[in-house]
Amino acid sequence: MERLYWNNDWKFAETWEEAMKEAVYPENEMEDVRLPHTCKELPYHYFDEHAYQMLCGYRRHFMAPEAWQGKSVELTFEGVAHDAVVYVNGTEVKAHHCGYTAFFVELAKYLKYGEDNVLAVRVDSRENLNIPPFGYAIDYMTFGGMYREVYVQVRNKTHLADVFIKPQIHPLQVTTEITVQNISDGITLQQEIRKKGEGAYRPLGKMPVKQTNMQTVFPVQEIRLWELENPHLYEIRTGLWKNGEMIDARVDITGFREAGFRKDGFYLNGKKLRLRGLNRHQSYPYVGYAAPASMQIFDADILKKELGVNAVRTSHYPQSQDFIRRCDEIGLLVFTEFPGWQHIGDEEWKRQAVQNLKEMIVQYRNHPSIILWGVRINESQDDDVFYRETNQVAHELDDTRATGGVRMLKKSHLLEDVYTYNDFLHDGRHPGCELKRKVTPDMKKPYLISEYNGHMFPTKPFDDEEHRTEHAIRHANVLNAVAQEPDIAGSFGWCMFDYNTHKDFGSGDRICYHGVMDMFRNPKLAAAVYSSQQEDTPVLELSSSMDIGEHSGGNRSGNWMITNADAVRMYKNSKLIKEYHREDSPYRALAHGPIPVNDFIGNAIVENEPMKPKQARLMGQLLNMTAYYGLNNLPAKFYLLALRLMVCYHMKPKDAVALYTRYVGDWGTTSTVYKFEAVRDGKVVKTVIKEPMQQAHLEVKVSAYNLTEGRTYDMAAVRIRALDENGNVLGFFNEPVQFEVKGVLELIGPKTICLQGGMGGTYVKTTGQAGEGILTIENAQTGKICEHFQVAREE
Repeated sequence: MERLYWNNDWKFAETWEEAMKEAVYPENEMEDVRLPHTCKELPYHYFDEHAYQMLCGYRRHFMAPEAWQGKSVELTFEGVAHDAVVYVNGTEVKAHHCGYTAFFVELAKYLKYGEDNVLAVRVDSRENLNIPPFGYAIDYMTFGGMYREVYVQVRNKTHLADVFIKPQIHPLQVTTEITVQNISDGITLQQEIRKKGEGAYRPLGKMPVKQTNMQTVFPVQEIRLWELENPHLYEIRTGLWKNGEMIDARVDITGFREAGFRKDGFYLNGKKLRLRGLNRHQSYPYVGYAAPASMQIFDADILKKELGVNAVRTSHYPQSQDFIRRCDEIGLLVFTEFPGWQHIGDEEWKRQAVQNLKEMIVQYRNHPSIILWGVRINESQDDDVFYRETNQVAHELDDTRATGGVRMLKKSHLLEDVYTYNDFLHDGRHPGCELKRKVTPDMKKPYLISEYNGHMFPTKPFDDEEHRTEHAIRHANVLNAVAQEPDIAGSFGWCMFDYNTHKDFGSGDRICYHGVMDMFRNPKLAAAVYSSQQEDTPVLELSSSMDIGEHSGGNRSGNWMITNADAVRMYKNSKLIKEYHREDSPYRALAHGPIPVNDFIGNAIVENEPMKPKQARLMGQLLNMTAYYGLNNLPAKFYLLALRLMVCYHMKPKDAVALYTRYVGDWGTTSTVYKFEAVRDGKVVKTVIKEPMQQAHLEVKVSAYNLTEGRTYDMAAVRIRALDENGNVLGFFNEPVQFEVKGVLELIGPKTICLQGGMGGTYVKTTGQAGEGILTIENAQTGKICEHFQVAREE
């Protein structure tokens, strides 16, 4: 089999003319583009979404060699948003009505062999289409264009049309469902296996091909299981042989694991596992959906390695195969669903939804990371006839995975295997989650929370400290509440990062600020709540800058340490105030819950004031309560302590005020330096210092410095934060930053941005040439930074 990527040499126009489909058309007014491509590059925010809603056209010339005659020439479009019609040499050959699944076109009978051929694609990205997810309002931008890759496969007429690998561990064997196109006499099917990328293939077995649809069952040996920390993958090569010659073959990558939901939760390889995940949209600043493999891989890595989650929900549609493949490789579980958002259309619309479901399952079912199919339109009403069909289709196409359906309804009709529910109970006052028995109509079936938080408390990177802290604590509240319920399989927070949305939603600037990261994937404080649940990387974040002006009334209440350390030592002006331990967290159900900062004094009053030791300790408790709760929320114990100090030690309120100013408030005194040390296994693994900043600088994190011109262009994400000399984000540093590129790179987005909440970013892409590229990042206050890139051509 020969695979050729057709990502380069496309022509594009923001309008469509019927003449564009013809072999002869004047292309001089069309733009040269490469795939993945967005039909309209957009601003960061405050834009009109109608800018990308258009009827546009793509054209590409190609030579069809004489050697292709008599073969299957199948063209694959991995994603075209949202309605596509394909023409070859002026003839319509395919129409596809889903922007989130791939589609295939057999070209052989339309080609002129040994001559120039013209491929034209009419792309409709308007939101008035009668296909999912359209038909009503949608809480995300749907963008447009040929935003995923395109390739052609040249094969024998007799070839493998589909291979569905079903590894089993009880017993240890591989069952495969295979479809062979154009069978003939004397064909044998043979399967082989090897550890991914390692050594020679080992034979599994072979059998004659007697019919189009067939099943093989072969035992395997010496297999290591696919698990989250060790996601072992295997290549299974399926070949067709005739007269001693291999006439077609394909390699599928899979993993041996047993994943399933039971009434008390989710199990992987027989072990109960609490799902802790986030929802992800597939969008990026400026280019919408159009990002190559490297960016898809980067997002998966952020989820697993930076945010420390073990699962992701691809809301609200199937996402890039590159993203899912990376989830396979790193051990990140996936809940994916067919496209839609609340609205259910007419019968034609429903037929298309079922077709979308079929395409999703057939195209993604060989991924071991996928554990659940979403077969309801997200947050839609009950429709039993429709959803009986979607469940039946899912089970017929894949009998190895459970179905779920994301709803916002309690006690709705449960036709799926798992009741998946968007639980928005928590609003800062109500409990972190509903009990299972209050939501599902069938306690014998599994229960999963598919969304929480999000719109309940939108948080911008530039919000005040108290708001950003509340955002983080609400995520901790839900995670802790879910962890206390043994019959909840897990939860997916809304969401991984901020995303562009319509004016009807979000903050009016076309952004939903629901993420635990900003759109450039810079972490907000809430991100630390997730990253602190993993053990590999030390985490210590303070919710506060320790500036009293960031708190109402100048109180130091509501400060938290978010860490995965065993203990945190807190120093004030180099003097140890207190050593906190993980047991001090009120979040007892979490492995590492946030720890409140509730002591700003330590033994200072005992050591420095002319008081009896007991009096000094009582005074310290009184002052710490004032700092922790604030004057308007003092508990009853405070007044008992105050009365005791007044009666037993003849203290007056003005004495307490003076001591508070001296030891807690720091009003009018020399600035205080706070130091926090995260301790693990007796060693300091991370230090955070809060002191008056003297020097701002830009921290630049680049996803990759070595880029590759391969099947298409490559991209690098550049994340930028303004920090002080101790590495603390300067949350109100909203200054302009200028970009300049030289060499073999191209900048994506504007040349000047303003940081938001001290954070921002940009992207660079390759231009088809190998060599060196330089990105210069400059700010008037912090100076200039040069980032050097090397671009190589893939061999």
